[in-house]
Amino acid sequence: MQLLSPSNWKSYSLIDCGEGEKLEQFGPYTLIRPEPQALWKKQLSVTEWQSKAHAQFIPQSSSSGKWNFIKKMPEQWTIDYQFEDKTIIKFRLGLTKFKHVGIFPEQACNWDVIYQYLKPLQQPNFLNLFAYTGGASLAAKAAGANVTHIDSIKQVITWANENMTLSKLDNIRWLVDDAMKFTQKEVRRGNRYEGIILDPPAYGHGPDGETWKLDSQIQELINSVLVLLNPNQHLLILNTYSLGFSALIPKNLLQPYALKQKSILEYGELYLPSHNNISLPLGVWGRLTKK
Repeated sequence: MQLLSPSNWKSYSLIDCGEGEKLEQFGPYTLIRPEPQALWKKQLSVTEWQSKAHAQFIPQSSSSGKWNFIKKMPEQWTIDYQFEDKTIIKFRLGLTKFKHVGIFPEQACNWDVIYQYLKPLQQPNFLNLFAYTGGASLAAKAAGANVTHIDSIKQVITWANENMTLSKLDNIRWLVDDAMKFTQKEVRRGNRYEGIILDPPAYGHGPDGETWKLDSQIQELINSVLVLLNPNQHLLILNTYSLGFSALIPKNLLQPYALKQKSILEYGELYLPSHNNISLPLGVWGRLTKK
């Protein structure tokens, strides 16, 4: 099992975490947000947290809340992510009522793998399911792939499109669709992809009210996704942030295919290291690779 954390973030850092919160710097601005996995004591004092922070998210229900501004800052701004070869992608960040800001920084580990795998290939096809604001889509497009980006929320796809424009990229195929329905349609069409990433939530809804529940539907989705892989050359990343999920779950889901197709199977956890060397766990992953 591998523990992975991003190595190329120059505009993001986790300053401290604990007691159900995290203190993060996104470019010039520092935020306090809830973090249910931070069960330990904070390393810095409350005074130090407040002196560093520009804004703090205050939950008002189980799914939403508001931002309390401690220092002056804009509600939207941009940051960069740079790959090892100096290629840069850009993100527009924003303070949403759901505590999210537009990126999940730990996912940069997956962006690096996607970029490095696809870059040597000639116009590979890449599919991003549950694609959010498109970090993986930007990485794949910057590597020269034909990218299909699927999310069930139109506003999120609009946001991802903004990130594409900021990154000076173009021609990503945007689709507002249900991930399960789309993959099943692609299987019937006989389409294949050299790269696929899926980052399903624990719960969710499709654009037409379709219900998604990770525990009961992930095997069915994986069955369809594996059919879409080019059997001769592929990268598949299954990533999920779900409390209580073990890294052995993606391993077990992907292992039969790895044995059949002689793919390399890797699995583990993503984490972010704080300035005080506390490791914040932020999801489990499994990966199939065949070159």
